[in-house]
Amino acid sequence: MKRSYVALSIVGFSLSLLGSTAMAATDKHEAVSDEVVADQRAALAASTVGAGFGPQSPRDIDIAAGNNDRSFGSAPEYTEMNLCNIHFHENAEHKGGEFTTHAGNGDGHGYGTGFKYDGALTEAEMAPLDAPIGNSEHGDLEPGDTIEVHFVYTTAQVQPGPTLGSCLNESIGNPQLRVETQVIVLVNDENTLDFMNMAHVEMVDGYNQAPHIPTDMGTPVQYSGSTTGPSYNEAGSPFQVTWSVRPQVARVNIHSVGTWLADNVFDEDHAHGVRNLVVNQDLLSPISN
Repeated sequence: MKRSYVALSIVGFSLSLLGSTAMAATDKHEAVSDEVVADQRAALAASTVGAGFGPQSPRDIDIAAGNNDRSFGSAPEYTEMNLCNIHFHENAEHKGGEFTTHAGNGDGHGYGTGFKYDGALTEAEMAPLDAPIGNSEHGDLEPGDTIEVHFVYTTAQVQPGPTLGSCLNESIGNPQLRVETQVIVLVNDENTLDFMNMAHVEMVDGYNQAPHIPTDMGTPVQYSGSTTGPSYNEAGSPFQVTWSVRPQVARVNIHSVGTWLADNVFDEDHAHGVRNLVVNQDLLSPISN
C-alpha cells in the first residue's frame, strides 16, 4: 500500500509539472486577451481560498510583499543536496532584475508569455541560425530568446533524471526541494557562456551537482514558493520549494543549448511553457532577503 502511494505520488508529480507542456492552444499563434488571463487568475484564487495552500511561484522578485504565512523549513544550500533535474522554460517565469519586459499574454497554455531580457543585443549576436534549435509544436529557439533554467535539487538520495519525478524516491516521500534559477538570453556568439559547461553534472563531496551554475549574476533572491508550469494557472501547486533566483541575465551561446538538447540525461529536447505570474499576495510569501 505504501509503495503504491509513493509510486502514484511520483507519477503525479512528474505529470503535473512537466507533462503540462502537452497542452496546446487551438491556435498557438494567437494571443489570448487580458480577460482570459484575468479569468485564469480568478480561478486560481477561487480554487485556493481557504484550502491551506502554501506560497506559490513564479513571482516578481523585486516585490517583497506577501501575505501567505504558511511556513515550511528552508531547504539546505544546494551544495548539500542532490541535483535531480535540469529543464528550462521559454521566457522567464519570474519577473524582476534584468528580465521585466512582458512577452505578452501568450496562448493561454504557457507559450508566448512570461518575461524577456531587458537589455540590447548586437546585430552579430542576433544573427539567424542555419538550422532550428529546440524545435517543437510550439516553435523553436532563436537568437535573442530568453529562457529560465531550473536546476532542481532534492534531499532525497536519487540520481539525475527525466522529469521532476526524479527528485522523489520511495525512501523519502516528502523531500525538501530547492530550485537554483538562472535566466539566460540566447546569442549567436561562440565566445559567450557554454550551456554544456553550465549544465555539466558531476559528483562533488558525495552529492550530484552542477558545479558551474553562475555565481556572478547578482545576489540571488531566496523565497518560499512552489513548483511552476502552466498546469497550475488555475490550480494551486501543493509542492513546497525553496527558490533562489539570480537577478542578472547570462549571455549563452545558443548552439551550446542545441547540443545539450540533442543529448542529455534529463531527456529534454525543447523549452517548457510558463505559469502565469502569481500576483495575488495571499498566495505569495514575504521575501526577507
